Amino acid sequence: MNFDEILSKIGGFGKFQKLLYVWICVPQIFLAFHMLVSVFTGAVPPHLCRSAWPSVGSSATLNFSLLNAPDGQLELSCSMALNRSGAAAPGDGHPTVSCQGGWEYSKETFQSTIVTEWDLVCSNASLNNLGSSVYMFGLLVGAVLFGYLADKYGRRIIILISLAIQATFGVAAAFAPNFYVYTALRFMVGTSISGVIMNAFVLGTEWTGLRQRMLAGIITDYFFGFGYIILAGVAYLIRDWRKLQLAISAPGFLFIIYIWVLPKSARWLMANDRNEEAWEVILKAAEMNGKSICKDLEMCQVYQTEEKTELKKKHSLIDLVRTPTMRKQSLIVFYLWFVNVLVYYGLSLNISDFGMNIYLTQMIFGLVEMPARTITLFTLNRSRKFSQLAFLAVGGSACLLTTSIPSDLFIVRTVLAMIGKFGITASLSIIYVYSAEVFPTVIRQNGIGIGSMCARIGGVLAPMMYLLRNINPHAPMILSGLCPLLGAGLTLLLPETANKPLPDTIEDVEGETLSDDKEGAKTAIFDPRNVTTDTPRMD
Repeated sequence: MNFDEILSKIGGFGKFQKLLYVWICVPQIFLAFHMLVSVFTGAVPPHLCRSAWPSVGSSATLNFSLLNAPDGQLELSCSMALNRSGAAAPGDGHPTVSCQGGWEYSKETFQSTIVTEWDLVCSNASLNNLGSSVYMFGLLVGAVLFGYLADKYGRRIIILISLAIQATFGVAAAFAPNFYVYTALRFMVGTSISGVIMNAFVLGTEWTGLRQRMLAGIITDYFFGFGYIILAGVAYLIRDWRKLQLAISAPGFLFIIYIWVLPKSARWLMANDRNEEAWEVILKAAEMNGKSICKDLEMCQVYQTEEKTELKKKHSLIDLVRTPTMRKQSLIVFYLWFVNVLVYYGLSLNISDFGMNIYLTQMIFGLVEMPARTITLFTLNRSRKFSQLAFLAVGGSACLLTTSIPSDLFIVRTVLAMIGKFGITASLSIIYVYSAEVFPTVIRQNGIGIGSMCARIGGVLAPMMYLLRNINPHAPMILSGLCPLLGAGLTLLLPETANKPLPDTIEDVEGETLSDDKEGAKTAIFDPRNVTTDTPRMD
């Protein structure tokens, strides 16, 4: 009897699983805090070069509205006149040099940010984006490191360690003495985020019955969306970046109670021949769900697991690109992972560019997450392929349209950006399911792993994308529009997988034209209802 059959006897989504999802979902709120807090802690307020232009006035009476004047921002923010006479004024022809005396920052919206504290403007402006990319790189490192450790030592212990790292280094970041220490601490927080996201998702799905797994996964996504929205309110109330960083990190120490309430994965215990420990947890789950179960049940994985393990050893990453059809599909799926995360975080981390109140925009973008994730539950059953294509096209088109809207029509630009966010969020939800169905069983986990890495690379590049504004102010949104549209076109080359048998071998993908050099390969036994079980979340 395999573990799914045991679950059917003790209850696939009873009181035990519902309580487990409470423990899993609460950290998702704090994950959203850490993922998106740089929108506020790294915000760039209007700023003027101190003593740059005598006509601007003293620091107490600085008129930051001058920054909105044509060609005024560069002169007033990043340079000063060589002629210090009272006659000197912006644009009067006097030679200028880079700002030497520091900057004065508007405190209308933010009391302080890392930008105002460490002067990350003008020639140092790129450091702000670099810091965000380093954080995203931490997610990539954490995905590799904690994924390996969780397979070796178990889901529960890695979740506990990751939560401890998140709280400790998150609080430490609030007291960072300089930008480089702050970035290093945020890198560590990023690694812990991956440890929690992946292993909480896996722990939940390993305890959930086959029919409830997709719905259970959506529940965790909703809580990430709740965190998205709540952050807007927290940041609105706390305008100092150190206090805000402390406010989102310190509550993480409360997760110490998870030492006593978070269960181990019985499925993982069984797979690692720790049957007595697994039996204790199964009995507890059965009792909580009001079910009875006999201890003489055979607690071991069925032969299919051993067969799939044997087959897995005979295939490598090279098989993803060795044959023509598989190569085409793999490269397209990898690109879709990359572009979805690139644009998702490109929009999420740069909401200040749309001209509306930053707190209101953050809340709206968070609200958009809910219907975007919900609608995929209805469209996926009809078509994976055209659902992916349609939402990519909607997201890309909306982003492109924002470039044609004048900057003074900020409400229209924000609405279009919101539609773009809707499309990309829905597309990101779909790619989890779609990619798992495109890859055949024998290399599915390899394909998902490489796809996840491509997604993380997209996350690393997302903050850096906005450095393209130095070339053209519309360049980031043009890129955010063209990349998804290219992805939509490439999706046409992928097969439809809805309501169709999943491919088990590479021969299933290539068809009869594949040569016989694959002799000896076996067809793995695969339950299609398991398709989303081991797919980690990216957001």
